[in-house]
This record gives sequence, C-alpha cells and structure tokens, in this order.
Amino acid sequence: MADSPVSVHQPGTMAQAAVAATAPEGMLISPIWKRIVALCLDAFLITLIVALIDSSRGDFYLSLMSVQSLITKDAPYVIAAWIIHLTFYWLYFKYTGRYYGRSLGQRAMRIAIVHDDGSLLGENHWGRRAIHKTKYVIPYIGVILGLLDAYRTWKHETKRSPIDMANHTVAAVDWSLPANTRGGLR
Repeated sequence: MADSPVSVHQPGTMAQAAVAATAPEGMLISPIWKRIVALCLDAFLITLIVALIDSSRGDFYLSLMSVQSLITKDAPYVIAAWIIHLTFYWLYFKYTGRYYGRSLGQRAMRIAIVHDDGSLLGENHWGRRAIHKTKYVIPYIGVILGLLDAYRTWKHETKRSPIDMANHTVAAVDWSLPANTRGGLR
C-alpha cells in the first residue's frame, strides 16, 4: 500500500521523458504538424523562386513532372530537371541550416534543430541532414515517403523523425532551448 494517495510524476510527455536523459531541462519536442507545415513553407518558397527564374516559358516544371517522357527523346531533359530540382533543394537545406541553424520554414514555425544533448549542429552535419530531407521532394514518391515518415514520427515514443534518428538530432520548440542554441543569425 502506498504512503500517500497522491503520486507525483515528472512533468512533460513521454517524448520529453525519453529524450530527457541527455537533453537540456525543459526542452520541448516540436509537434509533427509544425514540421510538416515548415517543409511545406520551404517547398512553397523554392517553388516561387524557381517559377520566377523560369517565368519566360515554364518548361521546368513540365519537364520535372513528365515521367512519360522518360521513354522518348526528351528523357535527358526530364533527368536534368530532376537533378536540378533535387540539387536546388539540397543546397537550400544545407546552406540555410549552416547559416541559420534551420530552414526558413522551420524558423517561421519556431523549430530549432539541435543535437540530442541540446547543442548546436556543426557545419559538417547539415549536408547529411539535407540529403535525408530531399527524399520528401522527389516527384510523385516524395509525398508518400513524407507521409510514411510522419506516421513513424507520430508512433515513435520520442516523437523524433527518421531523419532526426539518423542524424542524432532533435526538432525542438525554439523557445524551450537556451538562447545560444536556438539557431539564429550568426
């Protein structure tokens, strides 16, 4: 029998308790919906930039989405469009991570990307993380991969995405971190 009818539990969710062994006290894990919205904002921004560059004819997105052209003489254009598309996203995620500590969409949604222990990621970590994120923008199958990863993140006890698990990072709510690890302008 217990000494008291009232039991005291550590505050926070199971995700915070699972990450709490190495994370700074009070660090909150960003909800999956915020991460999805951040990626959508990033994709919208990049789509606008590419659309402005390609405003004269608009052939880039037509080539990018023209899978049936892979069996015609236009196959090199489709492959080139895919390479340009994935490279542009990789560069975007890598260099916004290096300079801002997160992408612009993550910054808008107040998400900070930090190591498991709450420390900032080094410049050499952003390239690998950017490669993992580009799988979400592969035409046609990227959405399916994103939905599968969103489901895995939602079901995982720490609420960390497969990208976070592979890179030993945490997508945290930025205001729950110390000021020096929030990821801002350098």
